[in-house]
Order: sequence, then structure tokens, then C-alpha cells
Amino acid sequence: MTPLPSDGVLTARTETEFYALLDKLNACNHQAHHLVARGRLPRWCLRSLFYFLGYVAKAEGRVTPADIEFAESLIKSLHLSKRQRRKAIEQFQQGKQASALSFWRALRLRITHRWWPAPALQIVFCLCHASQLLGQPGKPRRYRCEDAIDHMGLPTHILEEVLNSYARKVWIARPELQPLPDTYEQACKLLGVSTREAFEKMKQAYRRRVSECHPDKLDRTLGETELALAKERLLRYQTAWELIKRRHTGR
Repeated sequence: MTPLPSDGVLTARTETEFYALLDKLNACNHQAHHLVARGRLPRWCLRSLFYFLGYVAKAEGRVTPADIEFAESLIKSLHLSKRQRRKAIEQFQQGKQASALSFWRALRLRITHRWWPAPALQIVFCLCHASQLLGQPGKPRRYRCEDAIDHMGLPTHILEEVLNSYARKVWIARPELQPLPDTYEQACKLLGVSTREAFEKMKQAYRRRVSECHPDKLDRTLGETELALAKERLLRYQTAWELIKRRHTGR
């Protein structure tokens, strides 16, 4: 059974709650687990929250350490008991195994969000955070996040509004969370050089950037998430350098 289509419009109450939560997300430095801790998510929402998290996490075929770390941060922030923690992990595992969502998932949220929007919206913010754990989300994560939002009866365009907030406040300061550069100008900006800089100066800047995140240069005590982010940063520097080198050498 497929979900009913959302009408694409937030009710006045839902819109007010959405922007209030967006302000709180900014105040929490875009840490969604802090937002949920302050919002007191009802316990009956936990099944949907962790199921959807697992569903989004497996979007690209495998669950990353960052996905697991975020789920654990939510468990801690929500102060779940051992039994609740076990149930949350079970739901996360079930979400991982799902290839599609049924109509019955999040039915209660779908029914209640028009007069009590806070629980559904808190889950939306968690899913948006999960979708961008390694930066601007690719199509698989984005589609699965939109799918979950639609099953809650909310318009999917709110995903874009939340991600725009991350783009303005979080990704801009972290190369590993930005999309891969695809123009000469973007490549120069990523390496912190002027487009008019001498080629040798650009090469020096590239080598400095690489030395900050190359696996051989990193502290061996770093966790899996930090290492994964360092690899993402390195990939962006290498891509930028290939664009610059091609412009200057033709190969």
C-alpha cells in the first residue's frame, strides 16, 4: 500500500513549529541529538525514529561509522533504558534491511502531526542530519530521507530548507562536507588560492592541504568517523588539484 501524497503545504501550526525548531537547531550548533534532548521526544516515536534512521543509513549499500555514532548519540541524549536501547537497535536493524517503506510505518505520526507537529518534525530534523553526516547528501540518501518524510505526511521540500541551513553554517567551513569541485574556480577556492596564482604556488598550497589529512600523516588514535571525514577531505583536495593541473598543463 503506498502512502497518500502530501499536499506540499505546511499548516500554520506546523510552519510555526518548524521554524522554531530550525532556530533551536542553529542554537545547538546543528547537533540534532541536542535538539531532540531538549524537545523531549515522546517514547512512542522511538520505533519510527530508529527505523527511519536505519533506512536512510543503508541508502548507499552500507552503514558508515558516522551513522552508528549518530544513532548512539541519540540513544544517549534520549536517556534510553537498556530495554529501550535494545528496541531502538532492533528498529535500526529492521530499517537497514528494508528496501521500501510500507504505508503503516509512521501512521501515528501521520495522523497526529497536524495538531501536534513537534514529534514528527523532531524526527525530520534527525533524518536530515543523518542524510548529511558526510556532507552534502547524494541522491540515494536524499531520496530515502524524502521517502520517510512523505510517509509522515509532511511535504518533502522541508528537507531542502534544513539542508540549506547546514550548507550556510556547517559545510562552508569544512571541505569534507562540501560537494566535489567541478570548476577551476571552485578548485582554487577549496585550496585557498587565487585563480591568478602562479602554478607553483598552487602546487605548494595543495601539498600543504594534503599533509593535513593524508592517512600517513594522521594520528593513529583517531576514530573511524574522523578517519572517514579525513578521507573525504583528501578526495576533495585531490579532485581540486586535478582540475587545476589540467587547466595549466593540459593533462
